[in-house]
Formats: sequence, structure tokens, C-alpha cells
Amino acid sequence: MVGGVEEHLTVGRVAELSGVSVRTLHHYDEIDLVRPSTRTAAGYRAYSAGDVERLREVLAYRRLGFGLREIADLVDDPATDAVAHLRRLRGLLQEQRDRAAAMVTAIDKELEARAMGIRTTPEDQLKVFGARLYEAIGSAYPATRRTEPRIAARIWDALGDARTVLNVGAGTGSYEPPDREVTAVEPSAVMRAQRPAGAAPCVAASAERLPFADQSFDAAMAVSTVHHWPDPVAGLREMRRVARRVVVFTYDASTTGWLQRFWLTRDYLPEFADLLTGWPSLADMTSAIGGHAEPVLIPWDCTDGFFEAHWRRPEAYLDEQVRRAVSVWTRVGPQAEQRAVDSLRDDLSSGRWAERNRDLVALDAAELGLRLLVA
Repeated sequence: MVGGVEEHLTVGRVAELSGVSVRTLHHYDEIDLVRPSTRTAAGYRAYSAGDVERLREVLAYRRLGFGLREIADLVDDPATDAVAHLRRLRGLLQEQRDRAAAMVTAIDKELEARAMGIRTTPEDQLKVFGARLYEAIGSAYPATRRTEPRIAARIWDALGDARTVLNVGAGTGSYEPPDREVTAVEPSAVMRAQRPAGAAPCVAASAERLPFADQSFDAAMAVSTVHHWPDPVAGLREMRRVARRVVVFTYDASTTGWLQRFWLTRDYLPEFADLLTGWPSLADMTSAIGGHAEPVLIPWDCTDGFFEAHWRRPEAYLDEQVRRAVSVWTRVGPQAEQRAVDSLRDDLSSGRWAERNRDLVALDAAELGLRLLVA
């Protein structure tokens, strides 16, 4: 209330405060999810206090991964008032927090057992690792995984003049272009929950079964995610189905001697090769989208902490936080990880690493197998 008169907010002001786009608000209006119920003195539609309260509930449920139809049913429930919605949201967030904490505890127990040479039963393993890999490692992502602007520029340039973009396997939203209408797809609830305020709307779905009609988007993108898909080729074909243009940032493990090009896999973590058994060749992936592949060099000071990012900063791999945000370390298992870290630490202390890799110091960027697939 301002001077005894209820204050109304314009669409632009609500977009600014809530961190969602005007286009999103218009969409909510069109589907009767949140409709501004009043008008300004100039005749423009505006949001009342009640409208803002409803929008707050919609956005909160959206952040928790609910679909728009589910949200409509929730906010239209006549038996649930604003206080009840807040309590429900609080409970859902606590449940999400507790689920993540329980997963960490379970993983710690599994690691302790393996360190003592005890192999758990298949039943126990399913209980521990039943969630997707990102459910286990996702909480570490915000600390070290962020958009690298030089790689982002390559990806966004490859999107061409696309205005509508589908981001498949979107994670927390890194590399989503800020100047386009983005729709995200992410199967992991943990990752969806960590998408920042104002991020693109995110649908809970898998790459292999995208819930969109043919040619729904100008472009589809996927960044550092294809290696997590159960069927990469099927996922890539789905991207081709729903979009007129496809851009994928991924890894090439089909070149002869590929395991030797990165000192970390060559000298310390040969188990990396086992992770890519059955991985489609670069030719298979480019064929799936009908495109071509371009090499992407990794700058020495890369700000996105993916597996190869610290190729000229080996000390980073000794940092537990850096490793926990990279799925490779979880997938090779604690024994291989500890052996690799211990060996690297020893070689850094003795100067052996520097001697082996002295040529890297003069490089500003390295070719380590990262590829941009464009169709």
C-alpha cells in the first residue's frame, strides 16, 4: 500500500524483480497460469498484490522441477491458502536437502567400505547409487563449474541466428545464451534445484525422449553432457528431430592414441579409458545430427572446471572440491582416484611432473580432444 492505495506492478517491473523474462510472464498470462488482473493509469496490464503472491508460488514450484500443468493444479487448489503453500514449499525444499545429505552419507559409507577392501552387495549398491550420477555430484557444481566465456563464444556463434534454443542436459544453466529464448531439459532434480534465479524454465526429461514436437526450436544445444546419456546417438537424433540446428560440445575418444594426449589420463588415470568403452565414435555422433566436428582448444586459465580444464595447473587436481564436481573421479572409484592423486602429489613435489610436461608451460591453449559438433 502506498498512500492508502494498493500499488500495482507493471510486467516489466515484475520481470526485473523476479528474474524471469517478460516473454515468460506473457506465456503464463496466455495459459491462464498467472494473469495480471488490473491496469495502470495508462491502460497497461499490471499485477496486483494477489497476482504477485500467485506468481511467487508458481516460480517456487518451477524451481523445484514441477511442470506447468502440475503447478496449475497446485496453485488452483481451493483448499490451500498462501500460508499452506509456503509450508508445502518449505517441506519440499527440506526434503530435497535431506535427500542430498542422505546420498552424501551413503556414498561416504560406500567409500569407507571400498577402502577396506569390502565390496558391497548388488542390492546395497543400488540403494547407494540408485539416483543418477548428478544426484551425487551435483551439489559440488556451483563452486567450480561455470561458463568459460571463450568456449561460450564458440557455442553461441554456432547457434547462428536462432532465437529459440533448447538446452539438453542443461545442468545448472552454464552456457545458456542470455539473449535468446531458452528452454532447458535436465533429468536431475539436484541440478534443477541449483539453477539460479532467472534461469530459463527447465523441464524434467531425458535427451532420448524429448517431450517436444518436431522442429519446435530454432536450435538445440548440449554442453558437456552427452557422455552421461544412456544412449548418446538416440539423444543426438532427438535433438536433430526437435530443432533445425544442433550444437554439441563433447569429447572425441575415437582418435588413435587419444588416451595419451592428456598427461592426467596418460600417467595417472588410465582407468579413464574404461569409462568410454562403447562410447560412439566422433563419426557416429556427427552422423547422428548430420553435421561436422570442430576442435575446441582449452585455454590455460579455463574458468569452467571440467576434467581437462586444469591441464597447465596440475595442483588443482589435488583439490577435493575440484574433483567432486567432475563425474570422472566418482566413476573411476575411490581406489583409482586416491592412487592418481597420491602419485600426482609426489611428482609435483619431486619435480617429475614439471620435467615430463615442461613443454606445456609455453602453451596458452591445448588441444585435448574437445569438439564442437554443428549441424
